[in-house]
Amino acid sequence: MPEMPRLWMRHETRASERRAPLVPEDAAKLVEQGVEITVEESAQRAFPLADYVAAGCRTAPAGSWQEAPDDQYVLGLKELPGRPDRLRHRHIFFGHAYKGQVGAAELLGRFTSGGGALLDLEYLTDDDGRRLAAFGYWAGYVGAALAVLHHRGRLETPLRPTDRPGLDALLASGEGGTALVIGALGRSGRGACDALETAGIAPTRWDVAETRTLDRAALLGHDIVVNTVLTTCPVPPFVTHADLDAPDRRTAVLSDVTCDVTSDCNVLPVYDEVTTWERPVLRLRDGDRPADLIAIDNLPSLLPAESSRAFSAELAPQLARLTDSDPAWARCLRTFEAAARPDHTGSTHVR
Repeated sequence: MPEMPRLWMRHETRASERRAPLVPEDAAKLVEQGVEITVEESAQRAFPLADYVAAGCRTAPAGSWQEAPDDQYVLGLKELPGRPDRLRHRHIFFGHAYKGQVGAAELLGRFTSGGGALLDLEYLTDDDGRRLAAFGYWAGYVGAALAVLHHRGRLETPLRPTDRPGLDALLASGEGGTALVIGALGRSGRGACDALETAGIAPTRWDVAETRTLDRAALLGHDIVVNTVLTTCPVPPFVTHADLDAPDRRTAVLSDVTCDVTSDCNVLPVYDEVTTWERPVLRLRDGDRPADLIAIDNLPSLLPAESSRAFSAELAPQLARLTDSDPAWARCLRTFEAAARPDHTGSTHVR
């Protein structure tokens, strides 16, 4: 019988991050299969540490992964802290480092200098290139919901985590507006469409066919545009600065669920930094026809329990197969090795 992996789930340092990549119910199933799991303390995680203890997990102080044994896979979601300079473990999280993003070279350098590796969850795929675990549905749902609430003048800031019944009650309490979802057939697109329908808006749904030859007038004829398209190589942008200045533009709110800012793959190159829970909306154009942008890179954390459970249900079976011989994890490792090469340029394709 192959040796089972040893997982170390770290505390998330971002204050607004309340999700967990592995929830207690799924941790219990892995422990029963022989997976050793250590869970760091975290006051902000949506799931109490006691529930992980009941599932058979060990515990450790927040941030102690840095002293963990070399054979531990460090599991997380968002960015690592800036120290240590050298990373010796194999880390599983969303690294956002393979498309030339700001800080990508520095992060990859920390792994190569320390002998560790990044197993990026965005690149954990099956043989056909489809992602095996993703937060996409809930990212799209929340991204569209925030756009609707802002368009209706009902978006309260700073944003606070809630649950789906609470969010749906807000969406159902208003009316009006038109909306376009780009990438409507994907996970995020389906979530966005469901949120819009909850809000009483029948969305226009675009996918690959509609973006091959873009009808910009039709795009700009919607009050709300939600982008859920994740590209792995540069493509013509969907919205440009010239579009925002177009005299017939109706679009008042852009919600960029993908948040590929600072990458050449950004299909909405009208902004250069993400928005935040404290300031979720960026004004792109003033005057009689204002245009606003929402681009929050951890949207599902606003529904931390629902999104974590859905993601964990997909990820847990993959964690049970976490070995170099597993095809999906082997692809992850090869992708990192290719991106970390000194001669690597351009974008890394999801495959």
